Amino acid sequence: MSATKFSIGIDLGTTHCALSYVDLDACDGETVTQHVLPIPQLSAPGTVESFGLLPSFIYLPHASELAPGDLSLPWTTGQDFAVGEMARARGAATPIRLVASAKSWLCHAGVDRRAAILPSDAPPEVARLSPLEASLRYLAHLRAAWDQAQPEAPFGEQEIVVTIPASFDPAARELTAEAARLAGCERMILLEEPQAALYSWIQKSGGSWRKQVRPGDIILVVDVGGGTSDFSLIAVLERDGNLELHRVAVGEHILLGGDNMDLALAYAVAGKLSAQGSRLDAWQLRALTHACRAAKEKLLGDPDATAVPLVIASRGAKLIGGSIRSELTRDELATTLLDGFFPPAAIGDRPQGRGRGGLTQFGLPYAQDAAITRHLAAFLARQVGATADLEGFDSRLPAEASFLHPTAVLFNGGVFKSGLLAERTLAAINSWLAAEGAPAARLLAGADLDLAVARGAAYYGYVRRGQGVRIRGGTARAYYVAVESSMPAVPGFEPPVQALCLAPFGMEEGSEAAIAAQEFGLVVGEQVRFRFFGSSVRRQDQVGTLLDEWEPEALQELDEIQTTLPSDGRAPGEIVRVRLHARVTEAGTLELEALPHDGPQRWKVEFDVRAGASG
Repeated sequence: MSATKFSIGIDLGTTHCALSYVDLDACDGETVTQHVLPIPQLSAPGTVESFGLLPSFIYLPHASELAPGDLSLPWTTGQDFAVGEMARARGAATPIRLVASAKSWLCHAGVDRRAAILPSDAPPEVARLSPLEASLRYLAHLRAAWDQAQPEAPFGEQEIVVTIPASFDPAARELTAEAARLAGCERMILLEEPQAALYSWIQKSGGSWRKQVRPGDIILVVDVGGGTSDFSLIAVLERDGNLELHRVAVGEHILLGGDNMDLALAYAVAGKLSAQGSRLDAWQLRALTHACRAAKEKLLGDPDATAVPLVIASRGAKLIGGSIRSELTRDELATTLLDGFFPPAAIGDRPQGRGRGGLTQFGLPYAQDAAITRHLAAFLARQVGATADLEGFDSRLPAEASFLHPTAVLFNGGVFKSGLLAERTLAAINSWLAAEGAPAARLLAGADLDLAVARGAAYYGYVRRGQGVRIRGGTARAYYVAVESSMPAVPGFEPPVQALCLAPFGMEEGSEAAIAAQEFGLVVGEQVRFRFFGSSVRRQDQVGTLLDEWEPEALQELDEIQTTLPSDGRAPGEIVRVRLHARVTEAGTLELEALPHDGPQRWKVEFDVRAGASG
């Protein structure tokens, strides 16, 4: 650790990446010297500019599209793709060559995330990338930018904190960690984005945060990013005269965010164009969606802008002028987002499903209900008992409460640059509180919505060294593996399964647990499947707890793993007596090992295994 001069925080976002850093040698207590790295990137062919954000887009040009040197960066001349601002702008006109939303694809269990599948609807002549490779390219760009700016402090020797959605499952966490390791993050840890946002708020307060929260508080972090909506609850308690923060709950994985909003805006503009006699095909609608994303960011980031022009390239001779022109106004933005994504909701409302067709286009598994307010109501109701067993917490929750009552709210994500959206969300929360006679939740102001996650991640690297206040939490869920019954075959019936707790809720990073009192049979040498479950509500289960039955809403099934564990000289299909050993790594990933009763072998069950791969 002697060579570590900086703590680097990386926000690996769906629509933007950012890098912040803390000079560890210049810190004293809560006085922290922190910076944001300007990131060199192509803004146009042959033009390099530095910005505080790196748009999370990769453009894959045709071989004859650009002149030699058009893709050169300060650290390379051999790159055949563009990352960042130019990629986003170029891809808005030619979306079949644009890799976008790689982070959302990285957590999509229905695809092989190591396979070259992006852009998902590109024709065969367009090169494709895997979600893992795309994530690696963003991180590699950030590393190169850092090494150019700080040659005396190589990236690989610094403490690196990479952020992920709180709702990422073990497979998505492991894939993110792998991408970071491949990019040279030798000392890497993962941090949930809502926690990073709260760390940033704490750091920016300069110590005054202790005057803004008090024991018994429940802080609700509402994080609506480019690809996901994440909710987290953090309890404030006092222990030995000091305030402590404990993350007590996170929401389920909701693929609902800025991507959905961009598409909704595109449909709204397309409807306006249709009324004027201009119809768009699927290719043009994709281009319009990317243009609406840029227009949305312009309107949210510039309070003086009232409208942003939109230009969609023509695809036919019937269109005059070679392009279709329109605009996105601030009023259209507010109406589309308010009514579609933040409608008024009651605390008893739940996300609404809809009838689905038997066939669907290949794509991301977006949430069926776009109403973030209804997802938030369901989350708070589900977590009504989240603080019941938190030692030392002075709960103010009435016995008859139907949901956990937040006392403070922190917003994160570029969506909340719109004051209207933040006000609508806070108004919904306070209406629920008022209905149960609880005081209104107060807003924790001052968050940097673009850079809070990166800044908070860098600050967390400093906190890990024993400075400042640390949010306690551990694993966001309890994790279980299915154990199949050895009952005789019965026609028409699958063998029943039990759920074995591997890692209880809140298991800390760097800790491990052996299920020493129980032995199980492990099938080696032939393809088998492992089923995993997660629970955000079962907080009492301990390592080794075996569930014979459970309520459907208590456990959610995660990715199934199909693998063939090496037989190591045993007969294929042999059942080996093993004990199980679980570990939460320092990086924040979950590992499961099986140790035989009579031998030195160790079988590791990976949480990201392609179908048919060996363990």
